[in-house]
Amino acid sequence: MKSEDHTHVASDVPVSCPYPLGASVTPEGTNFSIFSASAEGMQLVLFDHPDAPRPAQTITLDPVRNRTSHYWHTFLPGIKCGQLYGYRADGPCDPAAGQRFDREKVLLDPYGKSVSIGENYSRGAACKPGDNAAASMKSVVADLSLFGWEGDRPIHRLFRDTVIYEMHVGGLTRHPSSGVVDAHRGTYLGVIDKIPYLRDLGVTALELLPVYQFDATDAPPGLVNYWGYDPISFFAPHLAYGTNKNDPLGCLDEFRTMVKALHRAGIEVILDVVYNHTAEGDEHGPTLCFRGLENNFYYILGRDKATYANFTGVGNTLKANHSVVKRLILDSLRYWVSEMHVDGFRFDLASIFSRSESGQPVLNAPIVWEIDSDPVLAGTKLIAEAWDSGGLYQVGSFGQDKWKEWNGVYRDDVRSFLKGDADTAWKVHQRIIGSPDIYKTGRPTGESINFITCHDGFTLNDLVSYNSKHNENNRNENRDGTDSNVSWNCGAEGPSTNLDVERLRVQQIKNFFVLNLLSVGTPMLLMGDEVRRTQLGNNNAYCLDSDVSWFDWSLCKSNAGILRFVKQMIRIRLHFDQGTEGNPIALEDYLRNAHIEWHGITLGQPDWGRDSHSVAVTLHNHALSQVRYIAINASWKLLDFELPPMDDKKSSGWLRMVDTSLSSPFDVAEVGSGIRVDGYRYQVNPRSIIMLHTAGNTS
Repeated sequence: MKSEDHTHVASDVPVSCPYPLGASVTPEGTNFSIFSASAEGMQLVLFDHPDAPRPAQTITLDPVRNRTSHYWHTFLPGIKCGQLYGYRADGPCDPAAGQRFDREKVLLDPYGKSVSIGENYSRGAACKPGDNAAASMKSVVADLSLFGWEGDRPIHRLFRDTVIYEMHVGGLTRHPSSGVVDAHRGTYLGVIDKIPYLRDLGVTALELLPVYQFDATDAPPGLVNYWGYDPISFFAPHLAYGTNKNDPLGCLDEFRTMVKALHRAGIEVILDVVYNHTAEGDEHGPTLCFRGLENNFYYILGRDKATYANFTGVGNTLKANHSVVKRLILDSLRYWVSEMHVDGFRFDLASIFSRSESGQPVLNAPIVWEIDSDPVLAGTKLIAEAWDSGGLYQVGSFGQDKWKEWNGVYRDDVRSFLKGDADTAWKVHQRIIGSPDIYKTGRPTGESINFITCHDGFTLNDLVSYNSKHNENNRNENRDGTDSNVSWNCGAEGPSTNLDVERLRVQQIKNFFVLNLLSVGTPMLLMGDEVRRTQLGNNNAYCLDSDVSWFDWSLCKSNAGILRFVKQMIRIRLHFDQGTEGNPIALEDYLRNAHIEWHGITLGQPDWGRDSHSVAVTLHNHALSQVRYIAINASWKLLDFELPPMDDKKSSGWLRMVDTSLSSPFDVAEVGSGIRVDGYRYQVNPRSIIMLHTAGNTS
């Protein structure tokens, strides 16, 4: 291997251990351990600066004294927190045999808890032959025991009491209108500054787009990887979300400070995690970590072994059911729960977990069951995006009943119904009651994560403002992003000054929120939808770290009516009934023992026909105080719905709680209150939804 100044042989240092993996700090120094079964030599390289052109010290590991089975390890006295380090692994460079060792490349520690990135970091330097020491990411020795949690623990809130808010850490506060101090904009601490807003909104969990260290330079020229679905370290928080890019240990503390503050506010933290691929890309990509340590173990390779199976659409696919990768994933999950106190995970392209080491779909994949049954993860929320880019689609059948699933069918069917498509009434009825037609294998209700929009696709404002994607800013001639948006611009493409178009858009936005927040399952809202955040028709803004993607906080004022509506609808979901003793009853607790009766415009006569655009339902829990009646009119006609008669002597009539056709503040009432409705019928305006409740016990 290449020799450096200050080179030492590790056999001169005290006895080391193969476990735990990574860099483990003790009072005497630090133990280093890394896995590589095929390496013929290993060097640990220490740096004084992230841009240093060469290591300050190189420790060559003795293959006899410093190797136990497949683990290379050494103990260095006096090495403390903050030390920058990496590895150089020597071995066969034979792509046809699946091996891609490069003795000149500085590699990250797969178990490193912190990462340092200098000004000279270059993805290109890791793609071509030659020494990349000055241009490499470096791992950082960290001591996790130094943080004061002050008794903090994950919250373990039930899914039925959960409202998820999908959010980008940087995008929440990077906009100049955010009002946070400049040092906190786009950071973990910036999230803390917005906790009062999040609490007032009423969401109970944040689902954070990827916060594991990713390669932000993996993007079209002149752009950045904004979303972060490009991981290179499964243990280190993303450095760019810290307030000081030169203080990776400070970033580690700031992430934990954010988690602790959110927990104190009663808000859970769910991480969007990417265990399906890495930033190393295809055979032309960079050697940053895994490829240079054990390429054939970490990745599913093509038949020729010189290429990579691409079930993810981004160049490579992790071999999740290989014992080494499986252990890496489980260790990472346990770490984020036990050491970082997160409450759950949303697994990007989770169907990769259901592929064998050769890439074939398998039943009862080991990694899925081991995550499901792991005791450290026992109280952790597990959410699967149950599909991959290779065509494997498992919505309704992923994992055991502990797993919840992003329900893409819910998204599409609700969009289609409110758009006015034919043959959608029965489908939307199924989505509202928890998609039993999908989850029909004996699994309990509530498995569905219900969403209309997410980071990937149109925002809710754009869903009702554009018929087609407008991704020109991505510099790919508008070829990227899906063409299947199931969107409707309400009569004009893009921003409009037409009052009728704007009124209809606002009405449709409220309709989407009503259905999402009143459906069985767990609702998920996209950051900024509550104030009509727009991406100007871009449905794939993964590379736009700009005001196109950021939360514009001035929208809270200009769209205050919709913001109020969303707040009230969340409160209605979580306080669906006041209960017999005044204790709030959430929607799914109410429904557990409720009598449900479906209607059309005529009582007891639901219309599931191809041309039907109306659905109505009565909900009556006899043990609780109030009956609910909901009517949906997705047609262009005013429809006259027959109301159920009052059969409870304590009830004196109906109160209107929601009517999306009305302007704010008349569109939604405070929980437990409402406007009296006279008569036995209610005229539901075109493209609107109403909800009534009985007038008795309206405290």
